[in-house]
Amino acid sequence: MTNLVPGRRSRPSAVSPFLALQQEMNRLFDDTMSGWRLAPFNGNGDGFGWPSVEVSETDREVKVTAELAGLEEKDIDIRVDEDMLTISGEKRAESEDKERQYSERYYGRFERSLTLPAIVDEERAKATFKNGVLTITMPKVEGAKSKTKRIPIATA
Repeated sequence: MTNLVPGRRSRPSAVSPFLALQQEMNRLFDDTMSGWRLAPFNGNGDGFGWPSVEVSETDREVKVTAELAGLEEKDIDIRVDEDMLTISGEKRAESEDKERQYSERYYGRFERSLTLPAIVDEERAKATFKNGVLTITMPKVEGAKSKTKRIPIATA
């Protein structure tokens, strides 16, 4: 249990009404949250989502790497639609353990869409999956320019 006062151990609740309140609040939150199945991030467009990704760009290609531990190739779907890459799939529970009391693991459907930084050749795109890491390599269309433009700041 985390204490409100750093470096102090919990004392019996009869000693301090503040410690009693802290213990009761901790119990209330533990009881309330234990039944919820929450994804690590909600992926609702706020900049975060599951899976975690890295995007890199060179003169010739765009590379996206995603961490998908616990999945197999057959559980993953990858689509490119114009300037949007979508990775989706489903992570299934490994067992039907009815007696499980607590789990921080995420199961269920997921979908993550990313706007690509350049126009890519969807026909030549390749994907590999090894040790739970998905790597998607997409060659840029010949003569394609990056969609990012740096705007210089003028001094006043």
